[in-house]
Amino acid sequence: MAQRVAIARGLVASPRMLLLDEPFGALDALTRQHMQDELLAIRARAKITTVLVTHDVEEAIFLADRVLEPRPGRIKQVVNIALPHLRQRSSFEFHQLREELLHELTCEGPYQRPVREQIRNLPLAFIAC
Repeated sequence: MAQRVAIARGLVASPRMLLLDEPFGALDALTRQHMQDELLAIRARAKITTVLVTHDVEEAIFLADRVLEPRPGRIKQVVNIALPHLRQRSSFEFHQLREELLHELTCEGPYQRPVREQIRNLPLAFIAC
């Protein structure tokens, strides 16, 4: 409930930009999905620029037009999210884009391998770089 109130408070003044740092992190899966759908609808209606910080690749693909991979002091890469129709998590295009993005991302550290190689047998819900 607090997340919904915080987002609503931020929208009351009709800002030109909305900054969100892990806004759905503490929510259960069903509420999280509902809030993501709501945010997408609000952005479309209000035509508001949104900067969203998240460690969830699926959330980034679903909500973003562009994904930036930050590293200390720089942006490592920018990936444009081009989904041809309404964003649906179950669509082939969504899953294909998710796989491509995971293949491109790398975790910095001693291994420096693509994320996909590091998480071969782990569910994505437990991965954060």
